Amino acid sequence: MNKWKEKARPISMERRFEFSTYELTRDFLDRLGTLCEERNRFPDISFGKTYVNLTLKPEEDNNNKFTNKDREFAIAIDALEN
Repeated sequence: MNKWKEKARPISMERRFEFSTYELTRDFLDRLGTLCEERNRFPDISFGKTYVNLTLKPEEDNNNKFTNKDREFAIAIDALEN
């Protein structure tokens, strides 16, 4: 979780994943897609040949604060990197 950067305006968590090859990037995106479909949660994504940038916003309307559920989703995304 420590690789995620929290921003206050707009409230979000951001993380960049870097890979050595396009194939590794594609594999990560495929696993991310599966996770997102399973959880019915979809971060903002931008990517290039060897990187993926993700932005998470709070899922629920909790006065624009992240909940444990939000943080658990970020941790699940982190696990895809291994």
